[in-house]
Amino acid sequence: MQYIQSRKDPQAGSPFARLLASSDDRASLIVYRGPTCFVILNNFPYNPGHLMVLPNREVGALAELTVPERQEMMEMLVRCQAVLTKVMNPAGFNMGLNLGKAAGAGIPSHLHFHVVPRWEGDQNFMPVTAETHILPQALEDLWARLQPEFS
Repeated sequence: MQYIQSRKDPQAGSPFARLLASSDDRASLIVYRGPTCFVILNNFPYNPGHLMVLPNREVGALAELTVPERQEMMEMLVRCQAVLTKVMNPAGFNMGLNLGKAAGAGIPSHLHFHVVPRWEGDQNFMPVTAETHILPQALEDLWARLQPEFS
């Protein structure tokens, strides 16, 4: 409900840009800042450890990314997988992005890759019957475990 009720005017710009402008990475859930992109814990995760990789600039299309942005984003996807494997030992990953509102992009003006660790049997009846996800780990605790691995 927090996510649904917190939706703002689409013309207000990217909330990611506001988080990136903050100097408190722990409060913003940013685990890595690079020259052209950053990595953040998803505040409304599909699964524990759900990360997002974003360009520092507000960009809505892959073609708008510069070559250095594309390169760093791909390197960060690889690094996210390595860090999550080391810290959380998932059995697999879902990685991808939604481009455009019709494709499910909640914030179409600021593209972002999702990195979602998966475990055997991590889907239970709750998402199917109650549209509810049960997450066994607090975001603040997970930030404290992941952030040092990106340093």
